Amino acid sequence: MNNIVGLKELRENINNFIVQIDKGRSFIVVRKSKPIFKLSPLNNDEETEWEPLIDFTKIKKGGIKMKDILSRL
Repeated sequence: MNNIVGLKELRENINNFIVQIDKGRSFIVVRKSKPIFKLSPLNNDEETEWEPLIDFTKIKKGGIKMKDILSRL
């Protein structure tokens, strides 16, 4: 399998690519023959946990709707 993949092929076969990435493979994704991003496995040495930046539930119980936040920007 080539490490360069078209965006359409990625969309149509995403589960196959997930399996390959899980096995350590990396892929360059292209659109109209131009590279747009790289898919690669997470490095287990790196911090892979997500850290919350803002907890909107502290502002309003249940959080704040995204459209309300965007309307204030």
